[in-house]
Amino acid sequence: MALIACGVLATAPALGADKGNENATLRYVEDRWTGDFDRMIKRRMIRALVVYSKTFYFLDRATQRGMSYDALRAFEAHVNKKLGNKVRRVQIVFLPVARDELLPALRDGRGDLAVANLTITPARRMLVDFSQPIFSGVSELVVTGPGAPVIKSAEDLAGKTILVRKSSSYYESLVDLNKRLRKAGKQPAALRLAPEHLEDEDLLEMVNAGLTPIVIVDSHKAKFWAQILKSLKVHEDVAVREGGAIAWAFRKGSPKLAAAVNNFVKHNRKGTQFGNIVFRRYLKNTKWVKSATSEAELKKFEKMLVLFKKYAGQYNFDWLMLAAQGYQESKLEQSVHSPVGAIGVMQLMPTTGAAMKVGDIKRIEPNIHAGTKYMRTILDTYFADAKMDELNRNLFAFASYNAGPSRVARLRKEAKKRGLNPDVWFSNVERIAAEKVGRETVQYVSNIYKYYVAYKLILEERAARKAAREAVRGKP
Repeated sequence: MALIACGVLATAPALGADKGNENATLRYVEDRWTGDFDRMIKRRMIRALVVYSKTFYFLDRATQRGMSYDALRAFEAHVNKKLGNKVRRVQIVFLPVARDELLPALRDGRGDLAVANLTITPARRMLVDFSQPIFSGVSELVVTGPGAPVIKSAEDLAGKTILVRKSSSYYESLVDLNKRLRKAGKQPAALRLAPEHLEDEDLLEMVNAGLTPIVIVDSHKAKFWAQILKSLKVHEDVAVREGGAIAWAFRKGSPKLAAAVNNFVKHNRKGTQFGNIVFRRYLKNTKWVKSATSEAELKKFEKMLVLFKKYAGQYNFDWLMLAAQGYQESKLEQSVHSPVGAIGVMQLMPTTGAAMKVGDIKRIEPNIHAGTKYMRTILDTYFADAKMDELNRNLFAFASYNAGPSRVARLRKEAKKRGLNPDVWFSNVERIAAEKVGRETVQYVSNIYKYYVAYKLILEERAARKAAREAVRGKP
């Protein structure tokens, strides 16, 4: 049902779309089926699996944008022009999924196309078919950030930690690299799996901010984003894959769809007027992510660990989540005062702080205490009976802290009405928030999640290093 509702949301030209059309869309999308292009035309619907990202598909309030969105809408127009359709038009239905769901959903009939900057690889060719390339000559480049080790060749990745999604072509490339490194008698790179919710843009922001040292990213994305994220170093001469090709994917045994897509790609790939316009339009804008792991920031973080642990334990929270929230609110600066009067690390309004009855929030300990207690109040008041896992409870509490509990409650009701899961933030209620509230709350929760991941990785790395040192000391 999550896929169904996303499609309804995404296909509506305006959010006040006709209810009858919306119900028809639901009936068509909810069934799994695996027909070719002629059956899609008969149904007047092509289901496109996309990923929700800052570059390829996103909502800015009620407006859909992104490279995948623009290309697919152009494909929709192309199909209808070829068919001579003016009234009974074929629609593209957008079905946002996580990256690791793209090909499984395509194969089992939950979508007809996968359009998400997919690199053609031998492993993927065994699962699905691909269109002619939208653009070619793509290299998967090493990208590093502040304080990263010197990397002059792919072999220099030996023993280095690299954050990578398992579903990505980068992971396949790194597995192949590790085979070569082992054969040469070198230590393989340590592949740390990134959450599938994090897109390449998120990983680049994390590298830029010093949250993780090394990632692998397609050359076209890495070069564009490096113009905005100034601390990135794109190693254009260090690639783990060269000559890659990006294409659309569809189920095997779909020759009619393949012909239609390839006809479109021929006239709209990169190098054509349309392809070049779309390429330039989206690979240039982003928001900065604050550097949470510079030396000064880490020292500040460590001084507050005792307080975060103390009150997280008292109110049954993940203390790393609270620390990440504090960093998002104030960079862990007690001296911060917002223009509207919010105070301190947790950016509490004086009335809220007073209601918590834990002391003067102008002082750091009562401020963290009050912020944590307020989070617990939000959870107990608004989410006590919700069927959520611990992560989602925290994410919804963060959203409520930022946008207001009543508003988030309304967003959850709307999500349920659309067929989304009201108890899951990412890719569900998050989408309604983007539409109804705008990008602020979505970015707020996303940043906290990214900081949380970074802090967690840092602590794991430190623990591993400590264990390794102790093991060495223990040797005779």
